[in-house]
Amino acid sequence: MTDTAWDARRPPDPELIKDCVHCGFCLPTCPSYAVFENEMDSPRGRILLMRVGHEDALSASMVEHFDRCLGCMACVTACPSGVQYDKLIEQVRPQLERSPLRSRTERLHRAAIFALFTHPGRLRAMVPAIAAQGRLRLASLFGDRALRTRIGALLALAPKVPMRAATQQLAVVTPAATGVEPRGAVAFMQGCVQRVFYGDVNAATVRVLAAEGWEVHAPRRPRCCGALPLHSGLEPEALKLARETIAAYEGFDAIAVNVAGCGSAMKDYGHLLADDPAWASRAAAFSAKVRDVHELLDAHPAQATRHPVELRIAYHDACHLAHAQGVRIPPRALLRGIPGVTLVEPREWELCCGSAGIYNLLQPDAAATLGKRKADNLAATGADAIAAANPGCALQITAHLGRDRTVPIYHPMTLLDASIRGVAP
Repeated sequence: MTDTAWDARRPPDPELIKDCVHCGFCLPTCPSYAVFENEMDSPRGRILLMRVGHEDALSASMVEHFDRCLGCMACVTACPSGVQYDKLIEQVRPQLERSPLRSRTERLHRAAIFALFTHPGRLRAMVPAIAAQGRLRLASLFGDRALRTRIGALLALAPKVPMRAATQQLAVVTPAATGVEPRGAVAFMQGCVQRVFYGDVNAATVRVLAAEGWEVHAPRRPRCCGALPLHSGLEPEALKLARETIAAYEGFDAIAVNVAGCGSAMKDYGHLLADDPAWASRAAAFSAKVRDVHELLDAHPAQATRHPVELRIAYHDACHLAHAQGVRIPPRALLRGIPGVTLVEPREWELCCGSAGIYNLLQPDAAATLGKRKADNLAATGADAIAAANPGCALQITAHLGRDRTVPIYHPMTLLDASIRGVAP
């Protein structure tokens, strides 16, 4: 152990730490504080621990408090002082992964998650097994505790995937629709989990972009943008995937993303690679071109005709879209542009659902408490359906709605696609 908690590789910036005046505005919006009711499980408590880490050695207790952070960035939205907690926690997480206090068992568990979920090919190979376990309802073996245990959560959160997900692929290039004004070429990031579990959402997104005048390019590589490793502190893997993503997409004028976590990470490449002379300028230029698909579409007048979709929809704000990217208005504007749609807002929009990347697989008990709270708030709206722009959120909310509350969850692009095509979602 060193005399201080942090090594020399990008420790939490003392100047950023000083910005926190400990006002407490972050507390009501912090999901881990809501669950654990412990000052050290709040943003200002963790910032205090970051300062302590510059003076004292890292302890198991400090690791636990940092691990309990969901990284939702609701505190960034709430903070009146502009504290950059997002950058601070991003600097802390790799320090924890390099620490000897991370047990071998924990390292193996995390490694297994990343060895599967960031590899679309491996996920495709697992589709028959995922479908079979869903039919057998293996998660029910854990009873009411299923979502509060690591293995139970892994089984209970698994989506209902059709067998075609094992082979379904997007076209590499989709031409713009005829009869509309061409808007140029746009690259589309397929995602790792998204392309396998929610391939229909990706297909809908491409159809919407093409209907609105874009020629859509959807390269199959790289396999992952690095968001999951980045948000979990696996810095070497995240940096490798970030460089691969930049190299694959930097030639396009715009890169469209339909997954909140991916978009958040890709917009952060400029900061992530700022100290790499060979990649800093390329990363900054790339990040400036990344657009959440809702941002991209809302910035241009609609060209395709919208047909009615008669639904009362509760919109769920994915944290890495609303807080990390500051995108709240465009998804709502696009949904309100669909004839027949009535948009309703749930209570506690700012509070995380508990998915948070792989948080519900690492901290399942806390995640389950948050998941139930979010599902209850969404169900209380009386909506016919829920709109959510992140696959992790959709999985989490579906699991916590349970079998008794069969409210469908759609990505906004699925609803927009259905409206343009004049079909039921």
